[in-house]
Amino acid sequence: MLNRTVIEQYLGRLGLPEPPAPSVAALFALHRAQVERVPYETLDILLGRPTTIDPADSAARILQGRGGYCFHLNGAFGTLLAALGFRVERHLGGVQDQSPTAEAGAHGDHLALTVDCEGERWLVDVGLGDGPYEPLPLREGEYRQGPFTYRLTASEAEVGDWRLEHDPQGSFLGMDFLSAPARQADFEAKHAWLSTSPESPFARVACAIRRDADGVDALRGCMLVRVDAAGRHRHEITDPSEWYATLADRFGLALPEYGPAEREALWQQVSAIHQAWKEATAAHA
Repeated sequence: MLNRTVIEQYLGRLGLPEPPAPSVAALFALHRAQVERVPYETLDILLGRPTTIDPADSAARILQGRGGYCFHLNGAFGTLLAALGFRVERHLGGVQDQSPTAEAGAHGDHLALTVDCEGERWLVDVGLGDGPYEPLPLREGEYRQGPFTYRLTASEAEVGDWRLEHDPQGSFLGMDFLSAPARQADFEAKHAWLSTSPESPFARVACAIRRDADGVDALRGCMLVRVDAAGRHRHEITDPSEWYATLADRFGLALPEYGPAEREALWQQVSAIHQAWKEATAAHA
């Protein structure tokens, strides 16, 4: 559990006063504030800076102005909700990306949350990048939020469990998750692989994503993409000063802990990966 000081600081990071007794209205306000203010990001992985996914460490990371991926974001947020009196459960999940070899199923690379509140069970997920802006009632149906339509349905890969289908404009196809509650230890091995293996998708491209009511901003490598009601706008960034300014201005990632050498090293990796991607794309055109 988070202590009183950390709870107050976390709520301050979200720009919120402490909510009253747990309610659906408070849950929605907390969820919106988290995805608006705390970015999905994987920058430390390219620099070989290790992180833990202990919820207290993840909360401290957020208070220092950083974000993380699902194990950090949902881990910290679920712990905050529990500290505020919400009934929270963690679940083992799996994200099916858009690669041809991606398979559906709760294969452990995602931590999902559910919350029981006011007689309804809610899917609460602040760790999917361009995922939901607000909680979704955990029942089958379609739910429109900004430019995206999400669909909750029975999982075909995990019989008796759930699947969140993303909008065709989204960055992934769907996320399957188990109904049974999970333990912290269930996520440790996959976190170690995702954050250290050269085969991890996070080791191949740096990303930062921030959701808002109207859409999403996503920086992957050197490509900045905005998706909203006006469509999809892409902008290539080729200058390191603009790249770091974009991280600070659009994603709240000022990165004061990165010194000049680390900033240069990260940019060199990002720009080299981007150039290789451009060359591969041109070769297959």
